[in-house]
Amino acid sequence: MKETEVFMKTAILSVGTELLFGQITNTNTVFLSRQLNLLGFDVLYHYTVGDNSGRLSDMIEMALTDCDLLITTGGLGPTEDDLTKETVCRVLHDELVMHQPSLNHLYDIAKRRGRAMTPNNYKQAMMPSRAQVFDNEAGSAPGFALREGEKTVICMPGPPREMTWMWEHRVRPYLEKLQTGVIYYRMLRFFGIGESSLETELMDLIDNQTDPTLATYAKEGECSLRIASRRETLEEAKEAVEQMVQKVSERVGQYLFSCDDEDLETVVAKKLLEENISVSACESCTGGMFSAALTNLPGISAVFDRGLVTYTYGAKMEELGVREETLSAYTAESSQVAREMAEGLAAKTGSRLCISVTGIAGPGGGTSEKPVGTIYLGCVFDGVYHGRELRTRNVSRAWNRHYAVLCMFDMIRKILDDGESGQNKRQDAEK
Repeated sequence: MKETEVFMKTAILSVGTELLFGQITNTNTVFLSRQLNLLGFDVLYHYTVGDNSGRLSDMIEMALTDCDLLITTGGLGPTEDDLTKETVCRVLHDELVMHQPSLNHLYDIAKRRGRAMTPNNYKQAMMPSRAQVFDNEAGSAPGFALREGEKTVICMPGPPREMTWMWEHRVRPYLEKLQTGVIYYRMLRFFGIGESSLETELMDLIDNQTDPTLATYAKEGECSLRIASRRETLEEAKEAVEQMVQKVSERVGQYLFSCDDEDLETVVAKKLLEENISVSACESCTGGMFSAALTNLPGISAVFDRGLVTYTYGAKMEELGVREETLSAYTAESSQVAREMAEGLAAKTGSRLCISVTGIAGPGGGTSEKPVGTIYLGCVFDGVYHGRELRTRNVSRAWNRHYAVLCMFDMIRKILDDGESGQNKRQDAEK
């Protein structure tokens, strides 16, 4: 064990009037919250304050009454309204002094840009006398960590590119050295089960957790579970996490598609590539979104043959051989048409796996029998047809289309995982 105790109670303070005006989206807080959580720090508060020394001072003092660690972003620039350093110094009873390495860095920047140093540039090289200074290779403003007693304030620049670089190269290593033990975690991702249902299935594990810890997270159309352990050694932490992963998988493994925080489309693409399975798609209501998501992944051209957007009756008949009588009898938004689309695509392309989608994305076009959010998927794999009907009951067009694409990927994943060509484990959409 290291002698220095790890900071657990943490607050994040974002400095800048532009944040309060809504002129800039505060992505720094989201990034830092995730990173700190993964390191085992409990982020208790998010604060935002404008460029006002008095209010900034009050906020720092308030945060440190309940937290051991305060991380600030912003207010380290050369202008008069950049007040973070001066205010932190005053609250933590330190003074600013010239930091020669930071001054040398500023001279180098000015030289590269062919500019002269202005008086306010020197302000950025003034640092608290007791601070550990963090250089900034992504910009001009250095950061620092300043301690007083059991309290620590870490200040980083506001621009996200600079803040991210400083976190990765300076601040995270600094915090890792203060940790007792080792943190190891895995992020499990699920599709087809909501966050509340997932929590219910794992409630006894969550209620009785000490180490490893379990935390659920919701995302549009899916959810995640973080399993983390802090132990003396990495091997001990890994073993504890893997044992919990096994317990979770035994309960809800049918919904689990990744233990490594991978997107569903990435998982499916890897399977297609590993097994060298040629694939084609034909889309109606999603308008090519499935093909776009798949082709975002590098190397997929090795297996992806084509994607067709067959939106109209005519396109479905001309491109895929869907029969006019099928469209007339059942409409384009039907299981019968989804099947003929997939089978027609298979005949046209010869791909081992051909998937289709058609449905009512909304917000209009629904009926009592087929409300908005009724979507049909079809898939031919090795000559055998699989079908699925979705009823999202959601009137948001964007959500329905996005969810339909996720269901297409999930359908392919399950078909490949089953390793079966039969339909005994799949609902045939023709029924």
